[in-house]
Amino acid sequence: MATTRSSHDSAKSSPTSSKTGSATKARGKRSAETQSSPPAKRGRPAKKAKEQKTIEETLNGVEDDKDIAKQINGETEEQSNGDAKDSEAEPMEGTETQEQEVKDSTDAGARNAGGKPNGLQDGEKNAFDEVKADVGEVKEAAQKEQEEKSETIANNDKSVVEDKQRAAAIPSSILEKGVVYFFFRGRVGVEEPQGIEDVARSYIVLHPLPLGAKLGEGPLEDSGDARLLALPKKVLPTSGKDRFLVFVEKAKTTVKEIREQFASNKYATKTTGTSVTPAASPVAEGIYAITSTGRESHLVYQITTPSNLGEVQNDLGVRQKGSYVCSVKNPNAPGPANATLDNPAEYPESIQKKFRNLRWMPLEPELLDYQHTQLLLIGEGQGDFGRAVQEMTKDAKSDEKEKPEEEMEKLEEEDHDRVEHLKEDDPIFADLGLSAKEYPKIQASWST
Repeated sequence: MATTRSSHDSAKSSPTSSKTGSATKARGKRSAETQSSPPAKRGRPAKKAKEQKTIEETLNGVEDDKDIAKQINGETEEQSNGDAKDSEAEPMEGTETQEQEVKDSTDAGARNAGGKPNGLQDGEKNAFDEVKADVGEVKEAAQKEQEEKSETIANNDKSVVEDKQRAAAIPSSILEKGVVYFFFRGRVGVEEPQGIEDVARSYIVLHPLPLGAKLGEGPLEDSGDARLLALPKKVLPTSGKDRFLVFVEKAKTTVKEIREQFASNKYATKTTGTSVTPAASPVAEGIYAITSTGRESHLVYQITTPSNLGEVQNDLGVRQKGSYVCSVKNPNAPGPANATLDNPAEYPESIQKKFRNLRWMPLEPELLDYQHTQLLLIGEGQGDFGRAVQEMTKDAKSDEKEKPEEEMEKLEEEDHDRVEHLKEDDPIFADLGLSAKEYPKIQASWST
């Protein structure tokens, strides 16, 4: 890079510069005139920037090394011209200081440009090398921050925390665990149901968690593996006499899809004009587990919110603790006309073989990952909860395994502590991203 020397440099290098003041002044004037004509191939002087650009912005605006050199030449030339004007007034004082200012200006130009143009002097190249290293460190730090953020999201370490010791102690009888939500939707045109007769359909949302995980703080992340179950009977079975079919309406669904499913909907009809399907109403939230006793499977749950259940929950069959014997229907087996789907679940061959031509098989969690799976819930009484979470013989002989009921109690306590710290009035709104203005809150009594 060609750098214009100031009048101080010209005066210092001349052997007769110290003889007379007039001679020095004349040389300074001629030097300044010479500097007014820039050397060939020199870039245009850079305009005074209105705003200081960052390294990234400068790099983005430079196409190649020549452009970088032009930027630095412009800044250096502007600084040099300024030094030349000052030298006419003070030809002999501050020469070393102004030489350092020119050098600093060149280094600053190198730092601002953030590249390494061709033809730079050794000192200037070193400056560019330093800038390049700084840019590399900035990019590396940004990349590391993004990776840490992605890892945080993947591990969901705020609301769900992996625990290797917990995983090793999980009882063999627990096939799946997670958070459960209960909803109901009123009939078309009924904004405030006054009883079970005003309910059109009830729903269960299962949000599975890793077996070795424990609940931490904050709302659950949208892992995209939730299940939406529909209850045509509107109520849950409460005794062994009650045997109700449940359908997997959505499998491996997201929070967004659930939100859309539960939103209110307006549509036009030929007879009544515009009709409104009300938004679904939350009933309760808690924790659940799918357990196996070897011969049969159970769906068990414990309610966390609300703390006191009312007539709404009681009428819908939601208890503080509940359990059901669960069996899955073979989609290839015939069934009653009123309990057969036109488009039954389609399982891969590996799963279909497990039915062994039987009409029913015990529930396995993977069966819930297929849309239109038909699930039979057989009610159990309050005293049957312990039977649904009984310990397997092989676990009873091990000191490392916890009892199923102990794991349920731990999970319920963690969920209770989690929802206490949520800012939303109901944890369902925080976990599923529902708007309290659009969706009715959990209620204990029917509207009167």
